[in-house]
Amino acid sequence: MKLLPDTQVILWAFDNPGMLSRAATALLKDDRNELVFSAVSVWETAIKSALHKRDFQVDARELRSSLLKNGYTELPVTSEHAVATFSLPAIHKDPFDRLLIAQATVEDILLLTADRQIARYPGPIRKV
Repeated sequence: MKLLPDTQVILWAFDNPGMLSRAATALLKDDRNELVFSAVSVWETAIKSALHKRDFQVDARELRSSLLKNGYTELPVTSEHAVATFSLPAIHKDPFDRLLIAQATVEDILLLTADRQIARYPGPIRKV
């Protein structure tokens, strides 16, 4: 199964794995799953780290490098993903999360999230 962890799940896996649920840990460690990270997550981390947001004190370059070294495949952002955000219901206002949801939907990749609001969207999303 192809999995796209959202930014929070990625940051927890990278910097604080004890925050991950057992379900998330099992999915991320299962060798049968293909792990994908979005350029959106690295972008969000870079921006929020520069703004000194408490939960984003990670160097985006190190995060990206670590994800690639750990077998993740990078998912770039396309104009198709951007257009897909237009049809999403207004459940969540965060533009980074909305773009991740659109990517998961367009690419038919299971989005893993710990966020209840994101999990309310239709499509390939699982709250872990």
